[in-house]
Amino acid sequence: MEELARLRDIEQAAAGDGHPLWAAQGQGGDSLGPGVRAWRHGAALAVASPNPQQDRLTVKGDGTDATVLVQRILAEIGPSYRVLGEVALIDALLRQLPNLAPVHNYFWMETASPSGAATAGVRWLTAREEKETTHLFDRFFPDSYAQPGRAGIRRWAGVIGEVDSSIGTKPLAVAADAWSATGCGFMGGVLTHPAARGRGLAQAVSGFVMDALVRRYGRAALMVLTTNTPAIATYERLGMTKRLFGAAHLAAR
Repeated sequence: MEELARLRDIEQAAAGDGHPLWAAQGQGGDSLGPGVRAWRHGAALAVASPNPQQDRLTVKGDGTDATVLVQRILAEIGPSYRVLGEVALIDALLRQLPNLAPVHNYFWMETASPSGAATAGVRWLTAREEKETTHLFDRFFPDSYAQPGRAGIRRWAGVIGEVDSSIGTKPLAVAADAWSATGCGFMGGVLTHPAARGRGLAQAVSGFVMDALVRRYGRAALMVLTTNTPAIATYERLGMTKRLFGAAHLAAR
């Protein structure tokens, strides 16, 4: 097992895959993000990314080599890390590592092309408007990893409008540039007020953020649960392609 200390080594081992690059959390130069570690064993690559919401261990490559890698890494870094990878690889790990248990499946979606979406009316929000967005998440998406004020979220885009004439204008739809990294921008926290749905606002705000990420990082990506059919359809209309991933963790003994 070889530990990798440079972003260029991860990029080479990733072979064009944005997921390990995102996990590396590089912020310029050839260094990995704070606390991030990476390893290679044979034809497998793993990147461990500590995060206040969820520590993640991203895995890619050959199932036999990945089994050795994951077993050794988890013994070293501890049980808090959730193992992420393409579903076939996670299934192989689950068969080989009896202390590993499935969590859920999701789609990793990404694009390196502009969305072509109509984004009139979308803009980056002010600090005051970002704070006003908090009520949207409290009421309609409390389980979102990306929320106003959380570490690693750089900025929020949104559409400002009127839901109720008695309270004036408020954010109607929002999305964040969240935990983006060198080589892979990341979007999270996509949310539309229920009273404003059906107007294409989610597509507009998502396209706005995606295009900004592609311009800056060369790629935009996100994670979405497989059950969120409307969101998946929106991202596909914007030109994103999806791959089925799985998540697993060490089961409590």
